[in-house]
Amino acid sequence: MTEREQDERLTERQVLGAMIQHLRKREGLSLRDLAEETRYGHSYINRVELGTQLPSDALTDALDQRFDMGGTLVKFLEMTREGSVQEYGRKAAAREAQAERIQVFTSSAIPALLQTEDYARALLRTARPKAPKNHFDEAVANRMARQQVFNREERPPYWAVMDESALRRPVGGQATMHGQLLHTLKVAEDPDVTIQVLPFERGEYWMLGGSLTLLTAPNGSTIAYVESFGSGELVGSPKRVVELSQRFDTVRGLALPECESLELVRKHLEEYQ
Repeated sequence: MTEREQDERLTERQVLGAMIQHLRKREGLSLRDLAEETRYGHSYINRVELGTQLPSDALTDALDQRFDMGGTLVKFLEMTREGSVQEYGRKAAAREAQAERIQVFTSSAIPALLQTEDYARALLRTARPKAPKNHFDEAVANRMARQQVFNREERPPYWAVMDESALRRPVGGQATMHGQLLHTLKVAEDPDVTIQVLPFERGEYWMLGGSLTLLTAPNGSTIAYVESFGSGELVGSPKRVVELSQRFDTVRGLALPECESLELVRKHLEEYQ
């Protein structure tokens, strides 16, 4: 299936919206009728039905009760959020493989292209802690496959900035973090890779709690991929990309120089031994 064909499929967000619209029409309700009953704006509900916006937990719960769905809409919202991130992530990964430059900032985790298999599995598992052990095999394999970008004959310059919390948080436990930080230092030996750490002492900054990836295409254009709290957005608008690029430059300026950053990684590595 081509990328265009995949893009033309209904997304989980659109399916959820269509389901809500079907339930409303089955009850003979207009958008304004449902808005009055739930006390949510009719334009907001319309965006939800069109699939351009996900409903909030509160609205989903209200709709679930109104249409007597027994928790089905609430469950579907959870699946849709996970699927939305995967969908946007798939599109970003396709562009990542062809990128001429990759710049990444993460505020709470090791960047995906630097992750070990154990670290990635532990991180992905947080989405569904009670899922079977093999539930995330495909997602982990896909994440590892993305790292083949470093094996390209003309590999792209890769610049990663991460918050110190990514080093401090023991994702997967002591052994997993020890292996992860060793791997990070190994990748940092590549002359095309630059890794910086934004230390706690810098205090607050914009983008806390989220991540940003800037991908420069062969034609020189740049797109941005933004993730935060279970949602993802692929940004192509030149104006917004410029704004996000400036944000990246800001956190890069706040981060320690690479040599000091790697020393900080080694310091935390010792704590996991």
